[in-house]
Amino acid sequence: MTTGVPEKKAEKRPATKVYLYRLPGDWIVLAGKTDADNDRLSLKIARPDDWWFHVRGLPGSHVVLRCATEPDRDTLKAAAAVAAYHSKARGGGVVAVSGTLARHVTKPPGAKPGTVCIRKEEVFKVKPAIPVDAMPLPTRLETDVPPGPITPYGEDDL
Repeated sequence: MTTGVPEKKAEKRPATKVYLYRLPGDWIVLAGKTDADNDRLSLKIARPDDWWFHVRGLPGSHVVLRCATEPDRDTLKAAAAVAAYHSKARGGGVVAVSGTLARHVTKPPGAKPGTVCIRKEEVFKVKPAIPVDAMPLPTRLETDVPPGPITPYGEDDL
């Protein structure tokens, strides 16, 4: 039955595009590719207990370390290095990367895509790099990416 009211077309949101890596210990790291991807990754996909990273003072990807348990310091630094790598600081030496739990990442009202505010940050000094023993993963992303570490790994787990 028609009511004479035009139906709204379902808005198709482009799929979120991210870089995915598996760090030693089977930790999953996600890095946004665009401002819109960064927003969705930081505000919709990241869980409250995941760690969030961004290079300080320069443009770059938002990076999320999926966490089911508390990561060790080396894992946090490896994820911070990924954030530095996916930024304008890629060619630099040691750079500062802000990290915090995703629960402390918010978007100011009316802010541009990719703009967030963070609280309770911790600063990591790292060299931009993808860890040598990191494993790039398929870039298909759904919101049910499992928290890290995961074992065993399979593409269906993404």
